[in-house]
Amino acid sequence: MPDRVSPLAPFGHQTFRTIWIASIASNFGGLIQAVGAAWMMTAISNSENMVALVQSSTALPIMLFSLVAGALADNFNRRSIMLAAQGFMLAVSLLLTLFAYFGWLSPWLLLTFTFLIGCGTALNNPSWQASVGDMVPRAILPAAVTLNSVGFNITRSLGPAIGGAIVAAFGAAAAFATNALSYLALIFALLRWRPELPSSKLPRETLGRALSAGFGYVAMSPKLINVLFRSALFGLAASAILALLPLVARDLVAGGPLTYGFMLGAFGVGAVGGAMLNARLREIWSSEMIVRLSFTGFAASAVVAALSTSTWLTCLVLLVPGACWVLALSLFNTTVQLSTPRWVVGRALSFYQTAAFGGIAVGSWLWGTIAEEHGVATSLMIASLVMVLGAVVGWKFALPSLETLNLDPANTFREPSLRLDLQPRSGPIVLLVDYTIHEENVPEFLALMSERRRIRIRDGARQWALMRDLENPDIWTETYHTATWADYVRHNQRRTQADSEVWTRIRALHAGPEGPRVHRMIERQAIPPEDTGDDIFQKTSIDLHH
Repeated sequence: MPDRVSPLAPFGHQTFRTIWIASIASNFGGLIQAVGAAWMMTAISNSENMVALVQSSTALPIMLFSLVAGALADNFNRRSIMLAAQGFMLAVSLLLTLFAYFGWLSPWLLLTFTFLIGCGTALNNPSWQASVGDMVPRAILPAAVTLNSVGFNITRSLGPAIGGAIVAAFGAAAAFATNALSYLALIFALLRWRPELPSSKLPRETLGRALSAGFGYVAMSPKLINVLFRSALFGLAASAILALLPLVARDLVAGGPLTYGFMLGAFGVGAVGGAMLNARLREIWSSEMIVRLSFTGFAASAVVAALSTSTWLTCLVLLVPGACWVLALSLFNTTVQLSTPRWVVGRALSFYQTAAFGGIAVGSWLWGTIAEEHGVATSLMIASLVMVLGAVVGWKFALPSLETLNLDPANTFREPSLRLDLQPRSGPIVLLVDYTIHEENVPEFLALMSERRRIRIRDGARQWALMRDLENPDIWTETYHTATWADYVRHNQRRTQADSEVWTRIRALHAGPEGPRVHRMIERQAIPPEDTGDDIFQKTSIDLHH
């Protein structure tokens, strides 16, 4: 059994420690702003749906733009992206403060400002989460992800109560001003960080190809698909409590902004408790069991919150969903990061965020609409049934266990010398790999090549096929395409240590005197001289070595 990693081990790395502390200040401001926005909406609108849409307006941009932000995170300087995002949110928060101070806010204008802040969050999050792996070694990455959750939920336990007090004493504009100031510490910490950037001679991927590569990787990774599905369902169901909490405070327990702040604080205290228990629970239970208990805990809490008319009982029961929230979301995040190599981790995390926050955005709108038509208590009751469903589907779509696959680059590929003078954009490139496989090894070979196909397509190959020679059945040829020579080189550089194990086993089955023969070809179209028509052509593959 590997040595247990201390939950505080990431604090031994100065960059992580500095940015973590700065994030605490920023998170305080964000939560104070959230309280101000939610409570202001109750003051300027009588619609339950508009109140719930405050959370949707923040989550929706993360669903819409995270994929683009993830592609940017994998292809540009993540520090620069985070600085741009923080600067944008600072500017929007200052404008929101001015509009609130002068009384210019309408319900839809308030939603516009919260939507813009959500856009900044969408740009920031993939780069921030992917950067955690740049700040600490892979072995302590789960501890770092958990500490991020601890930090956020420490602020959640105190920030909302402080926010409620600020709103009650000075108004929502003061809460918005506090949030604007909170960005300064994180901007300063990011300016001081000087990450080591990997060098590459390849041209940067276009946005379209970067998105396509990220989608291909996730689509060919069944474990990631399960994580995305469960996180979307969790966001859809669990969003009910947070989206309707202002209405619970106002209507079910007849409280004010301070009551709402205390309720959010109780949720945050529970989240800190869940984060502290995180490592211990993972030793006792499987990932799937923890997720099922999180769904179940939310369901039970929603029922109690719907029936309670006591502020203290509601606050007490909110400890449970707070713990379940951080247990489930940190587990989803960690599973994605440990299942993904560095070259695509920003995009994989953006898919996860799109799923989770898409569920939150849709859920917030759904539960708000039901609350407006049938009441807050009824909406919470229906949400609890969906939460139970989320636990039950785990029997079919179980969350994968945390694995420690070696996803470091294999670094075994060396760009070959070519007799043709190619540019990085030259293509299409056709690859053929010849294997000699004896009949008794064919079943094992086919099983390995099925995994090889998944890896090839996942890393950017197109039109993969496996062919057998009719005249010499021991000869098998694997073929696939890449759009350009740069894509071919990038495809091979993406191979991880874990992928190399499959390749090693395939090579062991090869019976030739040398290793499998690789043919690298560039495809060309040749029109016969006697044919001047535009619709008749031939495809010709030219060997790059001859």
